[in-house]
Amino acid sequence: MTMEEKIGQLVQADLCCVTPDDVRKYKLGSILVGGNSGPYGNDLAPAPDWLRAADEFYLASIDRSDGGAGVPIIWGTDAVHGHSNIIGATIFPHNIGLGAMRDAALVEQIGAVTAKEIRVTGQEWTFAPTVAVPRDFRWGRAYEGYSSDPDLVASYVGAMVRGLQGPPTNDNLLAGPWVIASTKHFLADGGTDKGVDQGDSSISEAELRDIHGKPYGPAIAEGVSTVMVSFSSWQGVKMTGNHSLVTGVLKERMDFGGFVVSDWNAHGQVAGCTNEACPQALMAGVDMYMAPDTWKPIYDDLLTRAKSGAIPMARIDEAVARILRVKARLGLFDAGKPSDRPYSGQYELLGAPEHRAVAREAVRKSLVLLKNEDVLPLAPGKRLLVAGDGADDIARQSGGWTLSWQGTGIDNSHFPGATSIWAGLKQAVEAGGGSAVLSPDGSYADKPDAAVVVFGETPYAEFQGDRAALVLDPELTAPYATMKKLQAEGIPVIAVMITGRPLYVNPALNAADAFVVAWLPGSEGGGVADVLVADSAGKPRHDFTGKLPADWPRATQMDEGILFPFGFGLDYTAPAPDWAALPELDASIVSADSRTWFGAGNPAARWSLWVAGGGPEIETRITTLPAEAFGGRVRVTAENYKVQEGARRFAVADGLASVQLGNLDPVDVARETNGDVMVLVTMRVWDAPAAARIGAIGPGSEGFVAVTLPASEGYVRYGVPLKCLRDAGADVASLTRPFVLETQGKADYAIAEVRLGSDAQAVLPCR
Repeated sequence: MTMEEKIGQLVQADLCCVTPDDVRKYKLGSILVGGNSGPYGNDLAPAPDWLRAADEFYLASIDRSDGGAGVPIIWGTDAVHGHSNIIGATIFPHNIGLGAMRDAALVEQIGAVTAKEIRVTGQEWTFAPTVAVPRDFRWGRAYEGYSSDPDLVASYVGAMVRGLQGPPTNDNLLAGPWVIASTKHFLADGGTDKGVDQGDSSISEAELRDIHGKPYGPAIAEGVSTVMVSFSSWQGVKMTGNHSLVTGVLKERMDFGGFVVSDWNAHGQVAGCTNEACPQALMAGVDMYMAPDTWKPIYDDLLTRAKSGAIPMARIDEAVARILRVKARLGLFDAGKPSDRPYSGQYELLGAPEHRAVAREAVRKSLVLLKNEDVLPLAPGKRLLVAGDGADDIARQSGGWTLSWQGTGIDNSHFPGATSIWAGLKQAVEAGGGSAVLSPDGSYADKPDAAVVVFGETPYAEFQGDRAALVLDPELTAPYATMKKLQAEGIPVIAVMITGRPLYVNPALNAADAFVVAWLPGSEGGGVADVLVADSAGKPRHDFTGKLPADWPRATQMDEGILFPFGFGLDYTAPAPDWAALPELDASIVSADSRTWFGAGNPAARWSLWVAGGGPEIETRITTLPAEAFGGRVRVTAENYKVQEGARRFAVADGLASVQLGNLDPVDVARETNGDVMVLVTMRVWDAPAAARIGAIGPGSEGFVAVTLPASEGYVRYGVPLKCLRDAGADVASLTRPFVLETQGKADYAIAEVRLGSDAQAVLPCR
């Protein structure tokens, strides 16, 4: 192989930012599909498009017209709970729900089904399983871990790897129904201080080894092909640049024989590195750079250093050899193009009945019963009311990493063949001769015999799910009042909670006669009804077997006490303990979501709202309404949005004016620029300004992008990518005014919400 070909093998590009011609020219070793990518620019592309794209990239990689070696490419995907990028695929419960099952054999079946469905669309590599041991459930990726208990996690890892790859002796995976797996994220991604994603873990070496290192032993014993290194740090050193752990421990002491891949531009966080240049990662032991949108500069930098001798040839050869050995074990050199391989194009396997049956079994085995005041199972032949905003929402019950990165921007129409929790309950109740009515707000015409109220978290992924406290956002607690109302009317209430982690929900526990944790069950919501609804004789069709995979908090922080311990879970065979009312906190004093800077008419805690004349030197802080600034040139009043006075309206008579949000402490959003995170502003415009721009200001820096804000009949959620503000000059690691909306001329608009996210209705382009 030439030097250029060797360097190409070390680089992985994202589908968003690479073409088959790029692969042909630069001999790239791999591509991936990120959470918001899809073939031909369509994140929701149909399955045949995925297979067609796989063929195109493969054929480009083996093109030997220039005399090259023609090493086939491998395509990686985040199939972390089923082949979850593909419409119609089987979506399994997220890992925390699987941890509640205590069933390693079923985990292996899930891995096997996932591998087979991946093969249908032509991919060969999944970035799974996640073997994190989450110790602080404020972490936004906690649901990707099976449990807080390292022994439970370790007991699952080998099973999932076997399901995905087959037995460790396999040397031609593509001849069978398998793919290569990747355990992640090495090491202690679940052990960061305060549960901060991509943060630092200050734990001891013994904890690092005995808690977070424990799952890697069984993974390596089962022949896992790849290991992904974490964004996070241990004692201040980024894992992606930690030679002693990646090379010294993983490769040498643990005898890992596959190759090591970095996470999404994680090399750019290593000391002395940027996204465009980081030889330190290669020298630390990373074999393949996940450089999604920076692959070209990474390739150029590595090639230049290799030719100059700055990077030892021995290290390059070792990395390339590891990658080639995995490709050889996969059978890639003899498999032909993806569409010619076994299982390719068998689209009937996506969401096949036998696959959905495995997922449905996982759902019912993952349910954990925390409370039952003799109301479950639900008797047949009765009237059931199904309420709550999560009852008929398959996207919500599936969580993040489902069709899109955050699992947002999708609805039930994107899940053909799937079953919502409501649909499953309706089917089961009617099969027993009863009736079911869906009423999200809990209203009814005929009094029901019982009510199921489905509530909980909405989808998120990675750092967007980080929390300051273990509590639901206030806007997600409306079902509490529904439960209390129904209970006061003498209707038995069964609460079903959709969640990626244990949370403080004492008001719901008090207001419900029975309480079931459904976690994030995925596409087969009928599994909930399998356990909740009795058979025609009034006997349970399936009992509760799920046990908590982590402690459940008594209050909003785990150090304030445990309500239910790890391993707790009731069933139908023994009487439930007497219920004592739990203390309830004032939700208004619990601010959990650091992503929301302005909402419900007010800035978040420690934030302030300002109206300025164009800069912070001339400004008025808005604390009461109505308010005026600059001699009445700007008038601020209240508008209703979701709640009374939930928005602030700004009427600008003329000239330059800006609305600004500031925090007492500088805000660091540098990690959020590493992806598709945006500043989202939900607003309504009555009179459009002559010109407008959105930006961010920090000490000695600012970055603005020009935007167009047309008049609108209602509220629109606009998004400006944070990377645009960074590229425009803002120091995103230190912002004192992270949000500034500046207008020129007469304008009239209202702002209802400002937050970080990816679910914009209209993306405002960088310009």
